[in-house]
Amino acid sequence: MPYDRSWMGYGMVGALETGAIALLVGIIAYGVLRAIVRNDGWSPGKELAIAYVFAVALASGQDMWDLFYFNMAPLQSLTLLKAKLAAVHDPDAIGLRVFFEFVGALVGVCLGWAMFSGGLKRLFASMRQS
Repeated sequence: MPYDRSWMGYGMVGALETGAIALLVGIIAYGVLRAIVRNDGWSPGKELAIAYVFAVALASGQDMWDLFYFNMAPLQSLTLLKAKLAAVHDPDAIGLRVFFEFVGALVGVCLGWAMFSGGLKRLFASMRQS
């Protein structure tokens, strides 16, 4: 998601901040998806998978695109490379940020599942019965 990152830290601090943002996006994505498809008979796995895809696309879309672009696009000149790098916040830790965004979205969607669908309650009930 393209947003102003001038307030974010660098390195591990920035990665943790983007992971926390992705966690919140994951919770919200699952909650919205659950509200939309509540009575359509979707399986929990389908809900989790689609919510995760939406959360990753929203939370880490810009960083994933930058990471892909720097690895695949032929940068013909040093001036173009400098211009592209200047537009990215903390290009040294872009891979770390993308990893934390993936993990944050996964944890957020799982927490959303536990909060909104009662899945955690059912899991504990089935564990007690066995």
